[in-house]
Amino acid sequence: MKREYVRQVIVFEDHFREFKQNIDKDVLKKLYQIFILIMTMDVVPTKFLRAIKGRRGLYEIRLDYEGNIYRIFCCFDEGNLVVLFNGFQKKSWKIPSSQLDIAENLMKKYYNLKRTQGHE
Repeated sequence: MKREYVRQVIVFEDHFREFKQNIDKDVLKKLYQIFILIMTMDVVPTKFLRAIKGRRGLYEIRLDYEGNIYRIFCCFDEGNLVVLFNGFQKKSWKIPSSQLDIAENLMKKYYNLKRTQGHE
C-alpha cells in the first residue's frame, strides 16, 4: 500500500545531521518512524510533535526511548513543510533554555534567508 504524504520534512543547516551522528542506530530508526508519522498523518499526536509554549512558531519532535529523551526542534512552513533545526538528548523533561534559544535563532535565520532569497 502506497502512503499518502501530507507533509515534507527537510533539514536546515547541519545541526540535525550533527545530532543524528551521535545517537544509536536503534534510536535513529525510531526517530525516522516518527518522521513517517509526521509526513503521513493529518493530525500528529502531541506525544510526538507539539508546539513549545512561549516560543511562537517553534515545535518539538519528541522521542522517549529506553529512559532517554530525544528532542528535535522544528517549525512549519507553508503548512506542509516541517523544517528541522537542532536536537539533543537528555534525561529530564525540562528543556534547557539554551537549546530553545539556538532553535529560535535558527528559525529566524531560516525565515530571513527565505525572505531575502525570494526577493532576488
